[in-house]
Amino acid sequence: MSEANAAAGSNPEGYPGIGRVLVVIPTYNEADNVRRITERVRRTVPDVDVLIADDNSPDGTGRIADEIAADDDHVKVLHRPGKQGLGAAYVAGFGWARDRGYDAVVEMDADGSHAPEELPRLLDAARGADVVIGSRYVPGGKLVNWPVHRLLLSRGANLYTRLALGMPVSDATGGYRIYRMPVLEKIDFASVSSQGYSFQVELSWRAHREGFRIVEVPITFTERAEGASKMSSAIVREALLRVTVWGIKGRRDSVVRALRGRTQTEAARWP
Repeated sequence: MSEANAAAGSNPEGYPGIGRVLVVIPTYNEADNVRRITERVRRTVPDVDVLIADDNSPDGTGRIADEIAADDDHVKVLHRPGKQGLGAAYVAGFGWARDRGYDAVVEMDADGSHAPEELPRLLDAARGADVVIGSRYVPGGKLVNWPVHRLLLSRGANLYTRLALGMPVSDATGGYRIYRMPVLEKIDFASVSSQGYSFQVELSWRAHREGFRIVEVPITFTERAEGASKMSSAIVREALLRVTVWGIKGRRDSVVRALRGRTQTEAARWP
């Protein structure tokens, strides 16, 4: 059996209408959650594979992931040398998927805030889209057990993102999403260095600028029940700074293109 087929478990044909799908679940100190979330994914969508990307968690998450993988050939583990952040974990997962011939990649948190039971709806939407975002802020989307300050922060970040980047996405910071592999290759995912909120925004922005079709599907986002949130003020500051820089660059590029087109038009008028 080839490495690609081995990575695909017992169903190398993958999810109907999409192909081989890999769910990437980054972990750091998720010993209380990793087994539960993996079992829910496998039970809900048996046609997909799971990659647990563990950043050398000191609480033994990586060891538990190995135990899960030993019992299920649809589950693989990527052991990383240390805590390098959510964005870096996803970039590593994207590369792992590309090298093994997957057709689409799902981003999913390990803490249960992204319900695996909603994944079939996202996958169904991916049949007609390049990027699917599980959105908290489109009609039908919900938030459960989120503190008010987190809600205000998230709402404000998404409003600012839409205004700064002119990108028609309601939940650009949402982390439950699907990318078709051609999208990840076109936007050069390996060059993305952002973390946290800004990682999700940057991927959305790059896909939007390349003209890919982005679809938002309503989800119910539930605050984690076990473990500690990885959100920090540093991640928020990074997101605000990067979005501001991207917005300025985008407007500058638009002005340059407009001026260039105008110059070419005027030049064509004169022999």
